[in-house]
Amino acid sequence: MEHNLAEMEVRILQQIIEASTAGELEHVRIKYLGRKGEISALLKNIGNLAPEQRPAFGAAVNALRNKVSEMIASRKDELDREALEQSLLRDAIDVSLPGEYFEVGGLHPLTKSLREITSILSGMGFTVYESRETETDEMNFVKLNIAQGHPARDMQETFYLTETTLMRTHTSPGQIRGMLALEGRLPVRFIVPGRVYRRDPTDASHHPVFFQVEGLAIDVDVTFKQLRGVISTLMNRFFGQDVRIRLRPSYFPFTEPSCEVDISCVFCRGEGCSVCGGSGYLEVAGAGMVHPQVLLNGGYDPDKVSGFAFGFGLDRLAMLKYGIDDIRLLYGNDKRFLSQFRGL
Repeated sequence: MEHNLAEMEVRILQQIIEASTAGELEHVRIKYLGRKGEISALLKNIGNLAPEQRPAFGAAVNALRNKVSEMIASRKDELDREALEQSLLRDAIDVSLPGEYFEVGGLHPLTKSLREITSILSGMGFTVYESRETETDEMNFVKLNIAQGHPARDMQETFYLTETTLMRTHTSPGQIRGMLALEGRLPVRFIVPGRVYRRDPTDASHHPVFFQVEGLAIDVDVTFKQLRGVISTLMNRFFGQDVRIRLRPSYFPFTEPSCEVDISCVFCRGEGCSVCGGSGYLEVAGAGMVHPQVLLNGGYDPDKVSGFAFGFGLDRLAMLKYGIDDIRLLYGNDKRFLSQFRGL
């Protein structure tokens, strides 16, 4: 009987060594150690032996089972190592090859500028009101006190879709829509950012599509001095330097009094250079106290409240801040140009 166990051990160990895959090795394990395997059958038949033979035979079978288990485990480790080595050879990486380059994106200078301006003005209590880009003639002109014969209504200046529908020529219609949405509640303090459309010839400083930011504040006893303070704070924080503000009398149909806003040149700091034409100042915005008729059109009583409004071209501010000399670069999608602003 011991002779038979010795022969079985030799046979099993040979089959383990010859197993070249994990599947073949598993087949050997099941054949001998499985529930219906040969070694398991020997253990079940111990009870059929004479009592004096059982201890020695049982010990021999258990020793064989343990040895076979160890050999199978050892062979499995060998096969796993061989499979790993083959995988590494098959999928070998040539470390001398150039690696893959994943280009990191960045914010467009207009996006960066708008986010910064929004953040500055929100710190002064302004919220953002999103208004529509397609507008009615009434909202774009009539409600803003722009008379029927005003040059801005000319077909050569405005993109008309129908006789009464157009692409907004400024963000100012958002003032009316924002006021009407508030239904007379106070205080009013919001900005209207977005694209505007004009039939301008394309050159270094003009583009048929550009961005504006409109600001509106209405409350009891709002003053021109407060308007100046808001604009001064905005410009100083946006340009990151101490810029001087200069207000020049002007005319806009929707504000009275009205002014043009100049800032000291951010390139020469007011000393005079080619950018500012030697004047030391750059025009950046239009502003004024909201016209009484515009207040009425928005649902507010000009005898009880007052307000100020300002508007500026986002493109111009971005160009001044980042030293861009051609507005067309902002809309050209040239990665060589746009990549310069990554991380700024």
